[in-house]
Amino acid sequence: MTRQTSPIVIPHKIAALVLAAGLSSRMSEFKPLLKFGAKTVVERVIEVFWHAGVDDVRVVVGHRDHELIPILRQRNIRWIKNNRYQEGMLSSVKAGVASIEQDIDGFFVTPVDIPLVRTSTITALVDTFQKSGKLIFYPNFMGRRGHPPLISTQYRDEILVWGKPGGLKGFLRQKEALAMDVNVEDKCILLDMDTPEDYQRLLEIFEGLQHFSGSLIEPSDKQWN
Repeated sequence: MTRQTSPIVIPHKIAALVLAAGLSSRMSEFKPLLKFGAKTVVERVIEVFWHAGVDDVRVVVGHRDHELIPILRQRNIRWIKNNRYQEGMLSSVKAGVASIEQDIDGFFVTPVDIPLVRTSTITALVDTFQKSGKLIFYPNFMGRRGHPPLISTQYRDEILVWGKPGGLKGFLRQKEALAMDVNVEDKCILLDMDTPEDYQRLLEIFEGLQHFSGSLIEPSDKQWN
């Protein structure tokens, strides 16, 4: 995976946190290293942000980190070790958020197992972030929110001390008055993969996108007709 300079210039400083520390217990294989074409899941997720102009991508590692860290180091990707990954996803969220510096304006949070999000979805969220006075932005496909949310760094410290039920979603629910939905033509914001069956379903979608457009980064709208 070679880092390419995106033609998109983002005035604000935006980072992306990719959560890849979990056990993958229902998958039977290690989700970050599953293949879509010639690239792994984690590479696909990183590249979608790169192509949208988000160069600051950070990967939270934990389970089987010895397999991920050499890959990330070789590609000059910043990684954050979560030693408490067995406590659940919120521990990875906090590990990643703790790395966000105060000069960062906002950050995406995405689990690694949502690998087919379109570049145009990321750019739409960033564009809205730059123009709106809201602090949380969700991609929305046909009335359903998906991943990844874009969150203002103003919430960094509150997230780090959050301990109530519901994880990050529970925290963000408390801030609904300052949240905004961004409508996108991207069904893949809703598609994760927890099981081998989910993986096969996403592989079929991936192959369809490749057939129509020749590119995962910006698949054709024909897929959703």
